[in-house]
Amino acid sequence: MSYFQRKFIWPSSLAPGLLLGITLLFPLHLFGAEQPASQMPQPAPDASQPTLQAPQSPGDMDISRDYLSGKITGFANYIDRFFGGDRHYQESNRTVFQLDFTRAMGYGVTRHYDFAARMNLRLPVTEGRLHLLVETDPEKNIAAETTPAQVSPVLPNQVAAPPGVALAVRVEKAKEERWHFSTDGGLKFHGPAAPAPFVRTRGSFTAPMGEWRLKAAESVYWFSTIGAGETSQLDLEHIISAPVLFRATSTATWLRDKSNFDLRQDLSFFHALSDRTALLYQASIIGVSNPQSRVSDYVVLLNYRYRLHREWQFLDISPQLHFPAERNYRASGALLMRLEILFDESR
Repeated sequence: MSYFQRKFIWPSSLAPGLLLGITLLFPLHLFGAEQPASQMPQPAPDASQPTLQAPQSPGDMDISRDYLSGKITGFANYIDRFFGGDRHYQESNRTVFQLDFTRAMGYGVTRHYDFAARMNLRLPVTEGRLHLLVETDPEKNIAAETTPAQVSPVLPNQVAAPPGVALAVRVEKAKEERWHFSTDGGLKFHGPAAPAPFVRTRGSFTAPMGEWRLKAAESVYWFSTIGAGETSQLDLEHIISAPVLFRATSTATWLRDKSNFDLRQDLSFFHALSDRTALLYQASIIGVSNPQSRVSDYVVLLNYRYRLHREWQFLDISPQLHFPAERNYRASGALLMRLEILFDESR
Protein backbone atom coordinates (compact mmCIF):
# COMPACT_ATOMS: atom_id res chain seq x y z
CA MET A 1 0.00 0.00 0.00
CA SER A 2 1.43 3.41 -0.98
CA TYR A 3 2.14 6.25 1.46
CA PHE A 4 -0.74 8.25 -0.04
CA GLN A 5 -3.17 5.40 0.65
CA ARG A 6 -1.94 4.92 4.20
CA LYS A 7 -2.19 8.66 4.86
CA PHE A 8 -5.73 9.30 3.79
CA ILE A 9 -7.67 6.03 4.02
CA TRP A 10 -10.55 6.03 6.55
CA PRO A 11 -9.93 3.34 9.18
CA SER A 12 -12.41 0.53 8.68
CA SER A 13 -13.33 0.51 12.34
CA LEU A 14 -14.11 4.25 12.55
CA ALA A 15 -16.98 4.70 10.11
CA PRO A 16 -19.28 1.98 11.52
CA GLY A 17 -18.73 3.26 15.05
CA LEU A 18 -19.65 6.84 14.17
CA LEU A 19 -22.69 5.82 12.15
CA LEU A 20 -23.91 3.46 14.87
CA GLY A 21 -23.44 6.15 17.54
CA ILE A 22 -25.39 8.73 15.54
CA THR A 23 -28.13 6.21 14.77
CA LEU A 24 -28.59 5.27 18.42
CA LEU A 25 -28.41 8.82 19.74
CA PHE A 26 -30.70 10.55 17.25
CA PRO A 27 -33.89 9.43 15.46
CA LEU A 28 -33.22 8.49 11.86
CA HIS A 29 -36.25 10.33 10.51
CA LEU A 30 -34.72 13.66 11.52
CA PHE A 31 -31.84 13.15 9.10
CA GLY A 32 -34.20 12.99 6.13
CA ALA A 33 -35.46 16.10 4.45
CA GLU A 34 -38.61 17.14 6.22
CA GLN A 35 -40.27 18.03 2.93
CA PRO A 36 -39.49 17.40 -0.74
CA ALA A 37 -36.93 19.86 -2.07
CA SER A 38 -39.52 21.51 -4.29
CA GLN A 39 -41.77 22.15 -1.28
CA MET A 40 -39.17 23.22 1.26
CA PRO A 41 -40.01 26.51 2.91
CA GLN A 42 -37.36 29.13 2.41
CA PRO A 43 -35.59 30.53 5.50
CA ALA A 44 -37.53 33.30 7.17
CA PRO A 45 -35.87 36.66 6.48
CA ASP A 46 -34.12 38.44 9.31
CA ALA A 47 -36.59 40.89 10.83
CA SER A 48 -33.86 43.52 10.91
CA GLN A 49 -33.42 43.36 7.14
CA PRO A 50 -35.71 45.32 4.80
CA THR A 51 -37.96 43.36 2.46
CA LEU A 52 -36.37 43.40 -0.97
CA GLN A 53 -38.17 43.33 -4.29
CA ALA A 54 -36.55 42.14 -7.51
CA PRO A 55 -35.47 45.02 -9.75
CA GLN A 56 -38.07 45.90 -12.37
CA SER A 57 -35.58 47.18 -14.91
CA PRO A 58 -32.88 44.62 -15.80
CA GLY A 59 -30.78 47.38 -17.29
CA ASP A 60 -30.55 49.36 -14.09
CA MET A 61 -27.17 48.17 -12.74
CA ASP A 62 -27.41 50.11 -9.47
CA ILE A 63 -30.77 48.57 -8.57
CA SER A 64 -29.56 45.09 -9.56
CA ARG A 65 -26.43 45.47 -7.47
CA ASP A 66 -28.34 46.71 -4.43
CA TYR A 67 -30.89 43.91 -4.79
CA LEU A 68 -28.20 41.22 -5.05
CA SER A 69 -26.16 42.69 -2.19
CA GLY A 70 -29.24 42.82 0.03
CA LYS A 71 -30.13 39.23 -0.86
CA ILE A 72 -26.67 37.94 0.11
CA THR A 73 -26.61 40.01 3.30
CA GLY A 74 -30.09 38.93 4.38
CA PHE A 75 -29.46 35.22 3.83
CA ALA A 76 -25.96 35.32 5.41
CA ASN A 77 -27.39 37.06 8.48
CA TYR A 78 -30.14 34.43 8.69
CA ILE A 79 -27.52 31.63 8.55
CA ASP A 80 -25.35 33.25 11.23
CA ARG A 81 -28.36 33.78 13.46
CA PHE A 82 -29.62 30.21 13.00
CA PHE A 83 -26.20 28.66 13.74
CA GLY A 84 -25.53 31.06 16.60
CA GLY A 85 -21.97 31.75 15.54
CA ASP A 86 -19.59 34.43 16.69
CA ARG A 87 -20.68 36.85 13.97
CA HIS A 88 -24.20 37.02 15.35
CA TYR A 89 -22.94 37.48 18.90
CA GLN A 90 -20.43 40.20 18.01
CA GLU A 91 -22.48 42.32 15.60
CA SER A 92 -26.12 41.89 16.55
CA ASN A 93 -27.43 45.09 18.10
CA ARG A 94 -30.08 43.05 19.93
CA THR A 95 -29.72 41.28 23.24
CA VAL A 96 -28.11 37.88 22.55
CA PHE A 97 -27.91 35.00 25.04
CA GLN A 98 -26.08 31.75 24.28
CA LEU A 99 -25.79 28.72 26.57
CA ASP A 100 -24.00 25.55 25.39
CA PHE A 101 -23.75 22.04 26.82
CA THR A 102 -21.26 20.04 24.73
CA ARG A 103 -20.34 16.36 24.65
CA ALA A 104 -17.30 15.50 22.53
CA MET A 105 -15.62 12.20 21.78
CA GLY A 106 -12.55 11.21 19.82
CA TYR A 107 -9.54 13.19 18.65
CA GLY A 108 -8.80 16.60 20.18
CA VAL A 109 -11.00 16.13 23.23
CA THR A 110 -9.48 17.29 26.53
CA ARG A 111 -12.76 17.17 28.48
CA HIS A 112 -15.71 14.95 27.72
CA TYR A 113 -18.21 17.62 28.73
CA ASP A 114 -18.00 21.36 28.36
CA PHE A 115 -20.20 24.23 29.46
CA ALA A 116 -20.05 27.73 28.02
CA ALA A 117 -22.27 30.79 28.33
CA ARG A 118 -22.21 34.35 27.09
CA MET A 119 -24.66 37.22 27.07
CA ASN A 120 -24.63 40.49 25.14
CA LEU A 121 -27.24 42.68 26.86
CA ARG A 122 -28.34 45.77 24.94
CA LEU A 123 -29.05 48.72 27.21
CA PRO A 124 -32.09 50.45 25.64
CA VAL A 125 -31.60 53.85 27.25
CA THR A 126 -28.36 54.22 25.27
CA GLU A 127 -30.05 53.59 21.88
CA GLY A 128 -28.03 50.40 21.45
CA ARG A 129 -24.62 52.05 21.77
CA LEU A 130 -23.87 50.55 25.19
CA HIS A 131 -23.96 46.83 26.00
CA LEU A 132 -23.29 44.72 29.07
CA LEU A 133 -21.35 41.49 28.46
CA VAL A 134 -21.14 38.36 30.61
CA GLU A 135 -18.90 35.54 29.33
CA THR A 136 -17.28 32.35 30.55
CA ASP A 137 -13.58 32.25 29.59
CA PRO A 138 -13.47 35.36 27.33
CA GLU A 139 -10.04 34.38 25.96
CA LYS A 140 -11.79 31.70 23.89
CA ASN A 141 -13.70 34.37 21.97
CA ILE A 142 -10.71 36.25 20.55
CA ALA A 143 -10.88 34.48 17.16
CA ALA A 144 -14.18 34.57 15.31
CA GLU A 145 -15.31 31.04 14.57
CA THR A 146 -16.88 29.74 11.41
CA THR A 147 -19.12 27.50 13.46
CA PRO A 148 -19.20 26.53 17.14
CA ALA A 149 -19.44 22.85 16.17
CA GLN A 150 -15.79 22.07 15.43
CA VAL A 151 -13.65 20.12 17.86
CA SER A 152 -10.56 22.34 17.93
CA PRO A 153 -7.37 20.84 19.34
CA VAL A 154 -5.11 23.27 21.23
CA LEU A 155 -2.48 24.57 18.82
CA PRO A 156 1.17 24.92 19.94
CA ASN A 157 1.07 28.71 20.27
CA GLN A 158 -2.18 28.99 22.20
CA VAL A 159 -1.92 29.97 25.84
CA ALA A 160 -4.01 28.27 28.49
CA ALA A 161 -5.90 30.69 30.73
CA PRO A 162 -7.56 29.87 34.06
CA PRO A 163 -11.33 29.28 33.82
CA GLY A 164 -13.57 32.02 35.10
CA VAL A 165 -16.41 34.44 34.38
CA ALA A 166 -15.97 37.90 32.86
CA LEU A 167 -18.05 41.04 33.16
CA ALA A 168 -17.50 43.82 30.62
CA VAL A 169 -19.03 46.94 29.09
CA ARG A 170 -19.16 47.38 25.30
CA VAL A 171 -19.39 50.64 23.36
CA GLU A 172 -20.71 49.91 19.87
CA LYS A 173 -21.26 51.89 16.70
CA ALA A 174 -22.56 50.82 13.29
CA LYS A 175 -22.44 53.05 10.21
CA GLU A 176 -24.51 52.60 7.04
CA GLU A 177 -24.78 48.83 7.62
CA ARG A 178 -21.23 48.40 6.28
CA TRP A 179 -18.99 49.55 9.11
CA HIS A 180 -19.23 48.15 12.60
CA PHE A 181 -17.03 49.10 15.59
CA SER A 182 -17.02 47.94 19.20
CA THR A 183 -14.74 48.34 22.20
CA ASP A 184 -14.95 46.21 25.36
CA GLY A 185 -13.41 46.73 28.76
CA GLY A 186 -13.92 44.40 31.69
CA LEU A 187 -12.71 42.12 34.44
CA LYS A 188 -12.40 38.35 34.60
CA PHE A 189 -13.06 36.68 37.95
CA HIS A 190 -11.39 33.33 38.58
CA GLY A 191 -11.34 31.89 42.10
CA PRO A 192 -9.77 33.75 44.98
CA ALA A 193 -7.26 35.53 42.74
CA ALA A 194 -7.58 39.23 42.01
CA PRO A 195 -9.79 40.13 39.02
CA ALA A 196 -7.92 40.08 35.70
CA PRO A 197 -8.58 43.13 33.46
CA PHE A 198 -8.91 42.94 29.67
CA VAL A 199 -9.63 45.25 26.72
CA ARG A 200 -10.86 44.35 23.22
CA THR A 201 -11.48 46.44 20.10
CA ARG A 202 -13.09 45.11 16.93
CA GLY A 203 -13.92 46.66 13.57
CA SER A 204 -15.48 45.18 10.43
CA PHE A 205 -16.30 46.33 6.91
CA THR A 206 -18.66 44.77 4.36
CA ALA A 207 -18.65 45.45 0.61
CA PRO A 208 -20.53 43.91 -2.35
CA MET A 209 -18.45 42.50 -5.21
CA GLY A 210 -20.86 41.62 -8.00
CA GLU A 211 -22.44 38.30 -7.06
CA TRP A 212 -20.11 38.01 -4.04
CA ARG A 213 -19.85 39.80 -0.72
CA LEU A 214 -16.56 40.59 1.01
CA LYS A 215 -16.29 41.09 4.75
CA ALA A 216 -13.10 42.03 6.58
CA ALA A 217 -12.77 42.12 10.39
CA GLU A 218 -9.91 43.09 12.67
CA SER A 219 -9.70 42.55 16.45
CA VAL A 220 -7.02 43.88 18.80
CA TYR A 221 -7.02 42.84 22.45
CA TRP A 222 -5.08 42.61 25.68
CA PHE A 223 -5.73 40.15 28.51
CA SER A 224 -3.71 40.18 31.69
CA THR A 225 -3.92 36.36 31.57
CA ILE A 226 -2.48 35.78 28.06
CA GLY A 227 -1.06 39.13 26.94
CA ALA A 228 -1.69 41.18 23.79
CA GLY A 229 -2.78 39.89 20.42
CA GLU A 230 -4.76 40.49 17.25
CA THR A 231 -6.99 38.53 14.89
CA SER A 232 -7.56 39.29 11.20
CA GLN A 233 -10.39 37.66 9.27
CA LEU A 234 -11.53 37.83 5.66
CA ASP A 235 -14.81 36.30 4.36
CA LEU A 236 -15.99 35.83 0.79
CA GLU A 237 -19.66 34.83 0.45
CA HIS A 238 -21.80 33.74 -2.48
CA ILE A 239 -25.32 32.30 -2.73
CA ILE A 240 -25.04 29.09 -4.77
CA SER A 241 -28.82 28.69 -4.93
CA ALA A 242 -31.78 29.88 -2.83
CA PRO A 243 -31.05 27.63 0.19
CA VAL A 244 -27.23 27.26 -0.11
CA LEU A 245 -24.58 29.79 0.94
CA PHE A 246 -20.86 29.35 0.25
CA ARG A 247 -18.36 31.07 2.53
CA ALA A 248 -14.55 31.09 2.35
CA THR A 249 -12.95 32.32 5.57
CA SER A 250 -9.25 33.14 6.09
CA THR A 251 -8.12 33.81 9.66
CA ALA A 252 -4.79 34.76 11.26
CA THR A 253 -4.37 35.11 15.05
CA TRP A 254 -1.21 36.50 16.64
CA LEU A 255 -0.21 36.46 20.32
CA ARG A 256 2.65 38.69 21.43
CA ASP A 257 3.90 36.36 24.16
CA LYS A 258 4.40 33.61 21.57
CA SER A 259 5.37 35.78 18.56
CA ASN A 260 3.51 33.36 16.38
CA PHE A 261 0.49 33.16 14.08
CA ASP A 262 -2.33 30.64 14.06
CA LEU A 263 -3.41 30.38 10.44
CA ARG A 264 -6.67 28.89 9.26
CA GLN A 265 -8.61 28.50 6.02
CA ASP A 266 -12.25 27.32 6.04
CA LEU A 267 -14.41 26.43 3.05
CA SER A 268 -18.04 26.12 4.14
CA PHE A 269 -21.40 25.35 2.54
CA PHE A 270 -24.50 26.21 4.60
CA HIS A 271 -27.64 24.41 3.42
CA ALA A 272 -31.01 25.44 4.86
CA LEU A 273 -33.25 22.37 4.52
CA SER A 274 -36.25 23.96 6.21
CA ASP A 275 -37.11 26.62 8.77
CA ARG A 276 -35.86 24.33 11.57
CA THR A 277 -33.13 22.21 9.97
CA ALA A 278 -29.80 23.11 8.38
CA LEU A 279 -26.58 21.40 7.35
CA LEU A 280 -23.02 22.68 7.31
CA TYR A 281 -20.34 21.03 5.14
CA GLN A 282 -16.87 22.31 5.98
CA ALA A 283 -13.24 21.63 5.08
CA SER A 284 -10.47 23.37 7.02
CA ILE A 285 -6.70 23.71 6.95
CA ILE A 286 -5.11 24.79 10.26
CA GLY A 287 -1.48 25.81 10.54
CA VAL A 288 1.15 27.74 12.51
CA SER A 289 3.93 30.09 11.40
CA ASN A 290 6.67 29.28 13.93
CA PRO A 291 9.14 27.72 14.56
CA GLN A 292 8.45 26.98 10.90
CA SER A 293 5.36 27.30 8.74
CA ARG A 294 3.50 24.00 8.72
CA VAL A 295 0.02 22.53 8.57
CA SER A 296 -0.97 21.20 11.98
CA ASP A 297 -4.37 19.73 11.03
CA TYR A 298 -6.71 19.08 8.13
CA VAL A 299 -10.39 18.82 9.09
CA VAL A 300 -13.55 17.78 7.24
CA LEU A 301 -16.87 17.79 9.05
CA LEU A 302 -20.62 17.67 8.70
CA ASN A 303 -22.74 19.62 11.18
CA TYR A 304 -26.45 18.81 11.43
CA ARG A 305 -28.39 21.50 13.32
CA TYR A 306 -31.99 20.99 14.35
CA ARG A 307 -34.27 23.45 16.11
CA LEU A 308 -35.77 21.34 18.89
CA HIS A 309 -38.19 23.77 20.48
CA ARG A 310 -39.69 27.06 19.37
CA GLU A 311 -37.05 29.60 18.33
CA TRP A 312 -34.38 29.06 20.95
CA GLN A 313 -33.45 25.41 21.64
CA PHE A 314 -31.10 23.69 19.18
CA LEU A 315 -29.27 20.38 18.82
CA ASP A 316 -26.00 19.97 16.91
CA ILE A 317 -24.54 16.63 15.80
CA SER A 318 -21.18 16.89 14.06
CA PRO A 319 -19.14 13.86 12.89
CA GLN A 320 -15.61 14.99 12.00
CA LEU A 321 -12.42 13.65 10.52
CA HIS A 322 -9.05 15.17 11.48
CA PHE A 323 -5.66 14.59 9.87
CA PRO A 324 -3.31 16.00 12.57
CA ALA A 325 0.44 16.46 12.12
CA GLU A 326 1.06 14.97 15.58
CA ARG A 327 -0.32 11.68 14.22
CA ASN A 328 1.56 11.90 10.91
CA TYR A 329 -1.65 13.05 9.21
CA ARG A 330 -3.43 9.77 9.84
CA ALA A 331 -7.22 9.96 9.90
CA SER A 332 -8.56 10.56 13.41
CA GLY A 333 -12.31 10.64 14.00
CA ALA A 334 -14.29 12.80 16.39
CA LEU A 335 -17.95 13.31 17.22
CA LEU A 336 -19.45 16.40 18.83
CA MET A 337 -22.97 16.79 20.21
CA ARG A 338 -24.25 20.08 21.58
CA LEU A 339 -27.46 21.24 23.21
CA GLU A 340 -27.73 24.99 22.82
CA ILE A 341 -30.07 27.63 24.17
CA LEU A 342 -29.87 30.63 21.89
CA PHE A 343 -32.18 33.59 21.69
CA ASP A 344 -32.27 37.29 21.06
CA GLU A 345 -35.04 39.88 21.22
CA SER A 346 -36.72 38.42 18.12
CA ARG A 347 -36.86 34.81 19.42
